[in-house]
Amino acid sequence: MNLIESFSEFKAGKNIDRPTLVRVLEDVFRTLIKKRYGSDDNFEVIVNTTNGDLELWKVREVVPDGEVTDELTQISFSEAQIIDEDYEVGEECYEKIDVEDFGRRAIMAARQTLVSRITELEKEDIFKKYKGRIGELVLGEVGQIMKRELLVIDDATGNELILPRNEMIKGDFFRKGDMIKAVIRDVEMKNNNPVIIISRTDSTFLEKLMEQEVPEIEDGLITIKNIVRIPGVRAKVAVESYDDRIDPVGACVGMKGSRIHGIVRELRNENIDIINFTNNTTLYIQRSLTPAKVSSIDLDDENKRAAVYLKPDQVSLAIGKNGANIKLASRLTGYEIDIYREVDETIVDDVDLDEFKDEIDEWIIDQFKNIGCDTARSVLELSREELLRRTDLEEETIDEVLSILQSEFEENQ
Repeated sequence: MNLIESFSEFKAGKNIDRPTLVRVLEDVFRTLIKKRYGSDDNFEVIVNTTNGDLELWKVREVVPDGEVTDELTQISFSEAQIIDEDYEVGEECYEKIDVEDFGRRAIMAARQTLVSRITELEKEDIFKKYKGRIGELVLGEVGQIMKRELLVIDDATGNELILPRNEMIKGDFFRKGDMIKAVIRDVEMKNNNPVIIISRTDSTFLEKLMEQEVPEIEDGLITIKNIVRIPGVRAKVAVESYDDRIDPVGACVGMKGSRIHGIVRELRNENIDIINFTNNTTLYIQRSLTPAKVSSIDLDDENKRAAVYLKPDQVSLAIGKNGANIKLASRLTGYEIDIYREVDETIVDDVDLDEFKDEIDEWIIDQFKNIGCDTARSVLELSREELLRRTDLEEETIDEVLSILQSEFEENQ
């Protein structure tokens, strides 16, 4: 077991460049020389960059016999003649040193240093390469499933990637050996080891999936202006085309949804709304609230608020399940959106749901408000089946609420 063999083992299949490996080997041997001789000034370390062969030479000045004052830098004429008969006084004498002369213990220590230095270099190399790839899409195989994270093996490099549970989409379920797509979210050094964090919840993940599926995005004909997501639930993507002949929304969705369907499946049936970006704030907010149809909008640009008016049957669509649609619209546009129901002048009698707090529990009223129903008539306008589907309430509770609300209007007739 020697250092040369160690070098041969490490140089094969490593991503570290050859000059760097040679420099490491030179440094290790110069350290070895300093420990034995006190200095490496009169030594040459030559590494063959092709095959990894190494030669050590001790260089001393040839002086007349009896005039040696420093054995480290000088050699007597008679000793130099033993090495090579052609040496003359005043010349430099090159004496080859056998690695084994350093002793087994010193060689073992040097080998350990070499292994450690090369391992460190490789870790630094991995860190630098992945640091420059943040935001890129990666494909990997699940190697190990742990309580808080999944260990994923990068399919391209074989390096370990970490997918934390909080970077997984609700509904994600993976077994060992499954293939996973994700984006590189962060790279950091922990305890001198590179830790590569990947994510499936980051907005960049959806962006990269769209780049894969939509050639016009990759070619730069369509630009993604903004993406907001509630992972696994809903996403809104604002796109813009620099070519008037290209419909950015149609291109992203594809013929009969062919392009978007694959992305939706990858994101565990996350609803994706693709909208045309515009600098017209009113129109942008209107589009952001899709699938709801907006009647009118009053903007307060100073406070970044928008009062949006809709017909009663559009309110629940604008708000979305658990308020997802309106939350995403606000994040997409940068405006705080307040939803208002257009009053039908033919219906003068309506009662706010809060007026029924004596008869209906507040948490039940909140369930109706979450789907955009804040008055008695707005609840009664929806069918029993629709109310059951949109809320988390039991049938008996729905029936009881409907009975209370209906009786309110019957009494006033």
